[in-house]
Amino acid sequence: MSRPAARIVLSEEERKQLEAMRTKPRAENRYAERARIILSAAQGCSNKEIARALNTREARVSKWRVRFEREGLSGLHDDFRAGRPLEVVENFRELLLTRLDEDPPEGFARWNGRLLAKSLGESADRVWRELRHLGISLQRRRSWCVSTDPQFSQKAADVIGLYLSPPDNAIVLSVDEKPCIQALERAQGWLRMPDGRSLTGFTHEYKRRGTTTLFAALNTATGQIHAGHYKRKRRIEFLDFMDQLVALHPGKQLHVVLDNLSSHLVEKEKWVKQHPQVHFHYTPTHASWLNQVEVWSSILTEQALRGASFRSVKELVAAMDAFIKAYNQNATPFQWTKVRVSQKSFASKYSNLIN
Repeated sequence: MSRPAARIVLSEEERKQLEAMRTKPRAENRYAERARIILSAAQGCSNKEIARALNTREARVSKWRVRFEREGLSGLHDDFRAGRPLEVVENFRELLLTRLDEDPPEGFARWNGRLLAKSLGESADRVWRELRHLGISLQRRRSWCVSTDPQFSQKAADVIGLYLSPPDNAIVLSVDEKPCIQALERAQGWLRMPDGRSLTGFTHEYKRRGTTTLFAALNTATGQIHAGHYKRKRRIEFLDFMDQLVALHPGKQLHVVLDNLSSHLVEKEKWVKQHPQVHFHYTPTHASWLNQVEVWSSILTEQALRGASFRSVKELVAAMDAFIKAYNQNATPFQWTKVRVSQKSFASKYSNLIN
């Protein structure tokens, strides 16, 4: 037969502090429970009765009752736990990083938390905790496109010079095309849920209604956009669009920034000789980010195309024209702010990934 628990006798000060622990609004639940255990024990309740009333284990009640008998109120606080030795943690992190440098098991394209845990003989929780501490995401992937153009510096300086200090009495246009824009028809609208809430969105199913290619020219001084719509993006369409730009700026010298798409390389065309007022400036290869119209193309996608529904190419073209008209009403030029432009800046920063 077990020995009955000793009766708890509380001083007036101890009772006040326990009552404060039990009723304090922001008190942690664990301390409030311990205070209730001791107050109940002081009223003569057995461990079994206290455990039943607090819906906890009898051993838990006995633990805090004994602690209070031996140490008083200080015994109700948690003991300091030093945790795992630092050396053990550092060794595990080193093993984890080494394993990430190795190939994943056969049949898998990349490591995941479960595979790492199994490989290291540790729990998946510990693996994920260390990955978070190290700032490593197993799902995130970086991509890069390093320019290998031997004339990178000269071409980049030429283009950026046009942005920062355009020639007097001349127009600088940033030109590019956005090919194969799809007219997708989606069912969309409002959906009322059984609980009364309303949601808006579109279904995952859609119908393809055709494609179109958008040619766009950004006036870097004003931010204004001029666009043309074509079925294809051949040289003939490009030169037709250039004819529109020339007609739009009569008597002006035009400096046109382009990427190295084959349809843009028109130096040997008769058109160039017929239009001496037009000067082409090509960005370095694999450096289309130097072309400012690429920024506007992203704005068009986000604000006018993504998630929209079009029943025909005609509707798609009308929607883009409407967006361009609204955009031009408040257009402002993009400000070039990048201080240093180098074809090796990314490569040097992530040389460990590239090598």
